[in-house]
Amino acid sequence: MRSITTALFASVLAFAACAPAGAGSLQVEPVLVDITAPGAASTVTVRNEDTTPINAQIRVYRWSTVNGKEQLTPTDDVVASPPSVTLKPKGQYVVRIVRMSKQPVVGEESYRLLVDQLPDLSQQRNGAVNLMVRYSIPVFFGAPNKKNPTVTWSVTPNGDKVTLTARNSGDRRLRISALTLRDGGGKSLSFGSGLAGYALGQSAVSWTVPRRDFTANGSISVTAQSDGGPVQAVASVASR
Repeated sequence: MRSITTALFASVLAFAACAPAGAGSLQVEPVLVDITAPGAASTVTVRNEDTTPINAQIRVYRWSTVNGKEQLTPTDDVVASPPSVTLKPKGQYVVRIVRMSKQPVVGEESYRLLVDQLPDLSQQRNGAVNLMVRYSIPVFFGAPNKKNPTVTWSVTPNGDKVTLTARNSGDRRLRISALTLRDGGGKSLSFGSGLAGYALGQSAVSWTVPRRDFTANGSISVTAQSDGGPVQAVASVASR
């Protein structure tokens, strides 16, 4: 089955979990769906804030981490209904997200709901391309007894770059932001002040950044923010 990496989705990604996602005419709410078994369905609302109709496509992909990188794969285990909708001006529609698989949830299953605003071909002139909006909404189905995230960290120097890996041996994902390393000499290495990504359950995720003057030796500390609170940890140094 063909996979699609999240790097292909260089559009609006709705990662926040506390506010409606909105950019231009298409808006989606909520921006995170979290369902605990025996629940098997939820909803999101798509809205058109424009004065003209818009078309939206809605799809669900399995979300996993392969070789440290996030990957989206087509799936029939979870579906969106309807898969497409025409929104009237200032109109809205409630979309159902349904887990079709009859297998019990083990730990936590991770998916992403992609909501795309489709271009209006009648409005394109002189070969111009309309830039549309895409939302990528995390969707989780969890077992009642799923284990909380337990993350260990490792740093791998690689020439003029450094790779940081977070391994989550728990079932529940950990949302990581404001990620920073500090080496034994006090040198800091930032992975950005915003969202770094998710350490999905029973998975490992990696980030690679330029090494600069970071030495990657001694006691390396990791600080970050997460949906479970502040992160303060010590990373081991791995050799290639």
